[in-house]
Amino acid sequence: MEGIRGIGSAAGGRGGDPQPVGSEVVVSVSHCGLCHSDLTLWKGIFDMGDRQVSIDSIGMKHPLTLGHEILGTVTAAGPEVTDVKVGDVRLVYPWLGCGECESCRSGRENLCMQGRPLGMRRPGGFGSHVVVPHSRYLIDAGDLDPALAATYACSGLTAYSAIKKAMPVRPDEAIVVVGAGGLGLSGIVILKALGHQNIVVVDVSEEKLKIATDAGAHKTVLSIGDDVTKKIVDAVGRPVGTIIDFVNNSQTAAFSFPALARGGRIIMVGMFGGQLTIPTMRMAQGASALSAASPARCRNCVTWWSLAKSGKLDAIPYEAVPKSSINDAMTRLSKGAVKGRIVLQEEPA
Repeated sequence: MEGIRGIGSAAGGRGGDPQPVGSEVVVSVSHCGLCHSDLTLWKGIFDMGDRQVSIDSIGMKHPLTLGHEILGTVTAAGPEVTDVKVGDVRLVYPWLGCGECESCRSGRENLCMQGRPLGMRRPGGFGSHVVVPHSRYLIDAGDLDPALAATYACSGLTAYSAIKKAMPVRPDEAIVVVGAGGLGLSGIVILKALGHQNIVVVDVSEEKLKIATDAGAHKTVLSIGDDVTKKIVDAVGRPVGTIIDFVNNSQTAAFSFPALARGGRIIMVGMFGGQLTIPTMRMAQGASALSAASPARCRNCVTWWSLAKSGKLDAIPYEAVPKSSINDAMTRLSKGAVKGRIVLQEEPA
């Protein structure tokens, strides 16, 4: 794979330090989490199950400045900005829309069909600065460690959205979490903070299952072999009511669906690609449900940020590394050699 380009570049393609206009705010990036989506964009291919789709074919042209888990310092603001000032440290909500469609007008920019998220269709946090179109996308992270706080813009927020979609579930009823990477670990600590008492975690790695146990998992299942569905049902003690799939590929979907109880549901979160073939009769007879979770819309993030800053949420494992080591970090992520999350950190001048 090619090395990452654009590290240290100014955002917005305007040359030199970006100059905000109107409601824009410029944030100098100090920390940026590394997400599996960055790896997908680095490779340039989306696995749609029945076909491989290049990012160029959907208008995402290389070179890209990746990175959407962004935290930094406000360095400039347009004349219409009144609620933040230069020097404020802010987390950036990255899931920006077009601002004009029905989804955006109703505050659901995260569902915009013409979305322009930072690090994907706008220059992101692997660069030196990002241009944020409005101060409403900036969140005060309080006294949180900035490296950890950066991860809350995607992995934390996405996991929280999935768990909110899963609720209500009795605290003693099993929730199966598939995947013990950064997203899955975020899901575990959030469930624990919300008082859940029966978290069953599934992963292909014994090492990651050990980390999941340390994070708060009550039971674990090693997803190797042909009997994974049986292992899950045995661990739970009966067919499962709720499965949150933070991997979401052909293999995890295939062993999760048969494990469902009547009326059970799978919440699909991860974007590892693949397909699921479903017997439609069983869907109807079992009243099963498949749904998906994406990061919450910005206006609904208040409860998430309150939880994140409450002191009830344990930190997942994370490692801050210099931005200059981005290619090594991406390689480690591609090999599955990351425990929790890697966060890129701006090096001192």
